[in-house]
Amino acid sequence: MKGPGHLDFRVFPFKGEHMSRETPEDEKTFADAMQDVQPLSRGKKVLPKSKPLVSTIATENRRLSAEGKLNPKEDENYLTLAEVAAREPLEYLEWKKVGVQNAVFERLRKGLYEVDATLDLHRKTVKEARVLVYDFLGMSLKRRWRNLLISHGKGEASKTPGRLKSYLAAWLEQHEEVNAFCSAQRKRGGVGAVYVLLRKSPEEKELNREEHGFKSDYYQS
Repeated sequence: MKGPGHLDFRVFPFKGEHMSRETPEDEKTFADAMQDVQPLSRGKKVLPKSKPLVSTIATENRRLSAEGKLNPKEDENYLTLAEVAAREPLEYLEWKKVGVQNAVFERLRKGLYEVDATLDLHRKTVKEARVLVYDFLGMSLKRRWRNLLISHGKGEASKTPGRLKSYLAAWLEQHEEVNAFCSAQRKRGGVGAVYVLLRKSPEEKELNREEHGFKSDYYQS
């Protein structure tokens, strides 16, 4: 009786072909060589694994560009790669434009605004981060996301401590649509991350005026 897993191989010669007789020793050698072979299951098709869908800033920008919502001439990356003021790895960052209300900035510092989107810059070079930050801010403006969180890390173990943090601070001050930023609450990354407040779009400003009972500038005669 044949044991479980035994493979029964039969060879059928072509007509007129001479088939040599195999000795018991040959059969044993062949069986030993095939003992680890597992038969394929019948009736089951092995389908290739589908690639996961990945949504990236680049693909989002390509979609916006196809819809005519991005103008390459107007959206060229102007964030600096020149030397910037050095920031310490554990330094608390805070900055706001003139005109931003203190109460608004205080709410930002306390993390009281709901974060609309986040960006993680860990293990990114300065050049890579520059592109990601610019694209992230651009996409956020198109989506009307005003309250952002960017994780940059402290950079304590880096050969140039705080380098990426220093550049991010400079870029956020440089970007014309950023109203304010500050280091995050400890539960959101502390001094290794920043809250970012973007400027309101003209449409949002107009809606805010109407909500507070002001007459719309768009409908003045």
